[in-house]
Amino acid sequence: MSSPILKLIAQRIALGIVLLLAVSVLIFAGTQILPGDVAQAILGQSATPVSLANLREQLGLNDPAYLRYFRWLGGVVTGDLGTAMSSGQDIATSISGRLWNTLFLAFWAAVVAVPLAIILGLIAVRYRNGWVDKLISGLALASTSFPEFFIGYVLVYFFAVKWQIFPGISTVYEGMPFLERMQAIALPATALTLVVLAHMMRMTRAAILNVMQSAYVETAELKGLSAFNVIRRHAFPNAIAPIINVVMLNLAYLIVGVVVVEVIFVYPGMGQYLVDHVTKRDVPVVQAVGLIFAAVYISLNIIADIAAIVANPRLRHPK
Repeated sequence: MSSPILKLIAQRIALGIVLLLAVSVLIFAGTQILPGDVAQAILGQSATPVSLANLREQLGLNDPAYLRYFRWLGGVVTGDLGTAMSSGQDIATSISGRLWNTLFLAFWAAVVAVPLAIILGLIAVRYRNGWVDKLISGLALASTSFPEFFIGYVLVYFFAVKWQIFPGISTVYEGMPFLERMQAIALPATALTLVVLAHMMRMTRAAILNVMQSAYVETAELKGLSAFNVIRRHAFPNAIAPIINVVMLNLAYLIVGVVVVEVIFVYPGMGQYLVDHVTKRDVPVVQAVGLIFAAVYISLNIIADIAAIVANPRLRHPK
C-alpha cells in the first residue's frame, strides 16, 4: 500500500478519534442539562433532604462538571461504563446481550438490503428512462416517504394481526433456536430493510449513471458490447467508491437508527434499552448507549472513507 493511501487512512482515523471525543463532550453536557434531579428521580418524591444530599454526594453530583466528565471518560477508556442508577446493575454487562441482539437484527437486514439495492440499481440503469426504471424509482421514492414507525405498524397489522404469519412482538432470548430467532426478527428486519433499501438503490443508480457519461464507457458501447456488459465491466467497478460510501452510511443507520423499530416490536436491543432508561432518567445508561452508538457510526464512516480511498485507482497507482 502506497504512502499517500497510508497517510490518508491515518488522517481519517485521527479525525475519527477527535470527533468521538467531541461527541463524548456533547453527550455528557446534554445529559447534565436535562431538567430534573437524578437523586430525586432515584429516591422518589418522599425522600428527605438529608437522604437526597447523601445520595448526591455518593454519586459525585456535587463535584464540578469537568471532574465528572473526566471520571466518566476514564472509566469508558478502561471498559467501565458505570452502574445503572435505576437497577444498580453493571451497564457493560447489561449492554452486551442487547448489543448482540441489535447487531444480529442489523446484520440480517443488511444481508437482504445491500445486495437487493445494488441489483435494483443495476436494473434501473440497464432500463433507464423505461417503465422498469420508473417503476423501481417510484417505489423507492414512496418507500423513503414513509417513516419507520408507519412501516412497522403496517407490517404488524398485515403480517401479525390480519394474516398471523409472524409474531408482532419480537421476543428473543439467549439460547433461542436459530430458526425461531429468525422468525421473531422477520418483521423488524423487514422494516429496517425497507427504510434503507430505497436510499441505497437510488444512490447506486445515480453513481452508475454518472460514470456512464464517461468517455471510456462510450468507447465500450461503440465497440459493440451489450448494455449489461458495459454496466457490469466498466461502469459498476468505477462507481464502487460512492456506492461503498452510501452502503456504509446506511449500515451505520441500521445499527444506530433501530431505536424506533425496536420500540415498535418490543425487541430487546440497544434502542429499547435506551428508551427504557431515558424514561427513568438513568443518566449513566443514556451516556453509555449514546457513546456506543456514536462510536459505531463514526467507525463505519471511517471504514467507508478507507474503502473509498483504497478503491480509488489514482491513489492506488500514483504517478
